[in-house]
Amino acid sequence: MTSHTPHTPVLLHETIEGLNLQPGEVVIDATVGAGGHAFTMSSVVGSSGLVIGFDADAEALELATQKLKKAPAKFILIKSNFRSMKTELATRGINEVDAVLFDLGVSSMQLDKAGRGFSFRFDAPLMMTLDSTPTSEDLTAMDLVNTLASKDLAVIFKTYGEESFATRIAEAIEKAREEEGPIQTTSQLVRIIERVVPFWYKKRKIHPATKTFQALRIAVNDELGALTQGLNQAWALLKTGGRLGVISFHGLETKIVKDFIKDKKKTGQAGKVVKVKPSRSEILVNHRSRSAILRLVSKT
Repeated sequence: MTSHTPHTPVLLHETIEGLNLQPGEVVIDATVGAGGHAFTMSSVVGSSGLVIGFDADAEALELATQKLKKAPAKFILIKSNFRSMKTELATRGINEVDAVLFDLGVSSMQLDKAGRGFSFRFDAPLMMTLDSTPTSEDLTAMDLVNTLASKDLAVIFKTYGEESFATRIAEAIEKAREEEGPIQTTSQLVRIIERVVPFWYKKRKIHPATKTFQALRIAVNDELGALTQGLNQAWALLKTGGRLGVISFHGLETKIVKDFIKDKKKTGQAGKVVKVKPSRSEILVNHRSRSAILRLVSKT
């Protein structure tokens, strides 16, 4: 196992407090990662409680297993995307839970691991799959940049990355693969982007490839489709009085979460919504928490 940057759970205390966990409860961490939130959940629900963790990433589950072994509650870890949580739990005889937490996006652990292709800071194959052990059947970012027409790539960059130079970048990708052969690594893609965006765009605080990389990652993993399904399944599993907590990081996720909760409130299924942002001191300690928003709601 490679060593990782320790993953700092975002809004940890606010999440645990907001979910109002009680001893003996059954709780789901839909994005268990290295087990940061789940470990604290376990400490609260105690030895009579159960923590269930989902993650598509086998490496994350390995880390979470080590961490949760030291925690008091019983735990079950499932290698699966949270979009299948209802089916996965039904096969284990679990049909209702007290609380569900989603901590969306890619963990710092995945971003900091050079071989996965999530980050333009490392030269790596353009994979971007949330599963650390993808099969040849799994869609990768390499497939998208080498097979899609520029107009389809532009739609992905615009829709999922909100990239202002989507068309220009997409056309440059198509031209580069025709002239130079397949685009296989993160640094190849970064060079293509840097060649075609305006000089001022390269001088901003955020790297000019940020939005394209985000868009590809969301498309590869169908993150928005998975989120819609996951939220619906979580809601179906929650008991009356059960609590849902969602930490989102960018506008597209946030919109899906807000619309979902609004719909539940309109139909009288949801109580008051609590919205929490990280404190200034948390942002100073963990820069990646700066765009996080936690929403908490109970099922009525």
